[in-house]
Amino acid sequence: MSDHLKPIVEAIIFASPEPVTPKTLYKLLDDEPKEDVDAALAAVRADYERASGLQLVEIAGGYQIVTRPEFHEWVRKLFHERTTSKLSVQALETLAVIAYKQPVTSGEIAEIRGVTSSGGVLSTLVDRRLIKAVGRKQVVGRPFMYATTREFLDRFGLNDLSDLPKVEEMSDALGFELPMGLAEPAPKMTALPFDSGEATPQDSTTDDLAAETSSKEKVH
Repeated sequence: MSDHLKPIVEAIIFASPEPVTPKTLYKLLDDEPKEDVDAALAAVRADYERASGLQLVEIAGGYQIVTRPEFHEWVRKLFHERTTSKLSVQALETLAVIAYKQPVTSGEIAEIRGVTSSGGVLSTLVDRRLIKAVGRKQVVGRPFMYATTREFLDRFGLNDLSDLPKVEEMSDALGFELPMGLAEPAPKMTALPFDSGEATPQDSTTDDLAAETSSKEKVH
């Protein structure tokens, strides 16, 4: 491995706002043999195994340099003023339903949550790119089906959906009880639905949400 590759790979991963996949590294370093790129990545990973404030983690199929969880409290203080980025309890509950039951329609989400509508919360989650429409269910009315996105994996530090904790553990982490329906057995997905190549109606999602629901929950 060329000595110059290791700092380049580290710089790319550090500077990227999104997880960097090996495929991306190969493309950016297309003049270098893939085995040398892999060796440089392995060397960077070995470096970040040492005790420090940062770590190299595998998220959403790629790599990202992040702060270690034991220093979360100090880092959180730095961003304490960003209170507007927090999700409401209703939004977190809806996101959990989608994560464990995807793909799922707004009507199914509302039924599991025991509310009349989840439209307003869905719009918020779509706007924050945590969920997206992945097709329509072949039933009367053909409602949109929703699933989580790569942004969701990135935000919650998951490599894929198989890393989701048990519902009970998620309830403890959030500090409130999630709907009972989530505890029912459901097939685990490790691939994201939108990776299948199916076209998604992302552009019109928010407008169509308003048409599908007669009332919206207020999201704070």
